Amino acid sequence: GGNLQAAKLSGVKTKRVNMWLFINMGLLSAVAGIVYSARSNSAQPGAGNMFELDAIAAAFICCAAVTGGIGKVHGAIIGGLIMAVMSNGMQIMGIDQSTQSVVRGVVLLIAVAFDVWNKKRSQAGA
Repeated sequence: GGNLQAAKLSGVKTKRVNMWLFINMGLLSAVAGIVYSARSNSAQPGAGNMFELDAIAAAFICCAAVTGGIGKVHGAIIGGLIMAVMSNGMQIMGIDQSTQSVVRGVVLLIAVAFDVWNKKRSQAGA
């Protein structure tokens, strides 16, 4: 959850949980790298550049908040699908890679700005 102190007080061994989470994420990242290398038939050091921008944008597009703790799994899946369709569409249209990165960055900025605006609007109404 979003409250470390409450987890500790309820008896959760937070250091152990954090350790297993990092181990799990490391293993899943390794599997993703192996699958990506196998699909591209090569392993290159810069093969995953700018993937983090797609991941962050996918999280912010649907339901994640700048302050954290609000995102849902289905929202992340929808955000990932939106980013994948957008990337695939730009690739089919023949847009070069640098312009695609700019478009992804603009989409991320719009998503963050909308989230901040939405938070301010909800706080003003409360």
